[in-house]
Amino acid sequence: MKRRDFLKYSAVGAAGLTIVGLPFTSEAASKTIRLTILHTNDQHSRIDPFPNDGRKYGGMGGMARRASLVEKIRKQEPNVLLLDSGDIWQGTPYFNFFNGELEYKLMSDMKYDAATLGNHDFDLGLEGLAKQLPLASFEFLNANYDFSKTILAGKFKPYKVFEKDGLKIGVFGLGIELEGLVGKKQFGETLYIDPVAKAQEMVTELRENQKCHMVVCLSHLGYSYETDKIDDRKLAAKVPGIDLILGGHTHTFMEQPEVLRHESGHETLINQVGWSGIYLGRIDFEFNKKTKQKTSIKTAALPVDNPVLTS
Repeated sequence: MKRRDFLKYSAVGAAGLTIVGLPFTSEAASKTIRLTILHTNDQHSRIDPFPNDGRKYGGMGGMARRASLVEKIRKQEPNVLLLDSGDIWQGTPYFNFFNGELEYKLMSDMKYDAATLGNHDFDLGLEGLAKQLPLASFEFLNANYDFSKTILAGKFKPYKVFEKDGLKIGVFGLGIELEGLVGKKQFGETLYIDPVAKAQEMVTELRENQKCHMVVCLSHLGYSYETDKIDDRKLAAKVPGIDLILGGHTHTFMEQPEVLRHESGHETLINQVGWSGIYLGRIDFEFNKKTKQKTSIKTAALPVDNPVLTS
C-alpha cells in the first residue's frame, strides 16, 4: 500500500472551506499558515509491529516505524502537533514487565505534545500512574477528572495553549466515566465530572480568555453509542466551539473525519484511527494568515508499515 492511496479529501461545511489536493505553493504559503495535526489513540502498549504471520494487520504498527514517519513529516511541515487520546497502557507483555515506563519514554522520544488519560491508564492504580508520570516529557490533559483528594492532585492541567506561527491552538482533554470500567481501588477518590459541562467551560476559557483561533478536544469518551451515554458525536452536537475532536476508547477506524454541525452553525470534525498504532492520523489545516480563519482541510489515515516509510 502506498501512502498516497490513503490520502482522503473532503469538503468541510458550507462556510467556504475547500479541500486542496495539490501542494501548497510558495505564493499561497506567504498568505496562509499551515498546521499539521498528527494523532494516535488506544496504543495499548504496542511497542513492536504485529507479527507478520498472516494475521489481520500483520507487519503493521510499531513505535520505531511511527517515530520515523513522524520525523519525516516534521521535516516537511513547519507547524506540527503530535497528540494522543488515551489508553497508552495495557495490551502486550511490555506493559506487564515495565509497568508503562517504556511507553512514556518512547512517546517522549517522539516528542508528543500532549495526551489525555484513558481508562486503562489507571490499570496500575493512582500510585502506578504517579510513579511513571515524571518519565513523560509531554503534558497529560484532563478537564473532567477531579484528583484533588488523591495523590495526583495538581498533576494534570485541563488544557494547554500551543502557538504556531502566530496561530493559537487550545487543546483540552476529557475522560470516560471510570466507574464500571476501572476497579475502585485503581481510581480511588478520583471524581468524574460531566464532560459536556466541562467542554462548555473549556470552550469559553480557550475562545474568550485565551483568544485561541482553534479548539481541539482529546477525548476518551468513545465515538458513538446507541444509548444516552455521552460520546464524541453527542458532545459535538451539544457543545459549539470545538473545531476538532480526536477520539479514543471505541477503537474506531475512520478513513476521514466526520463533520457534525451544531444548531448554531459551528462545525466540528471528529476523528479516530483504530488502535495499537496501526495508523497515524493526519489532518492539515490551512488558515488565512491575516484573519486566522480556516480556508482548507486535508486529511489522511497513514498506515504505519514499511511501504509508508519507503514510498
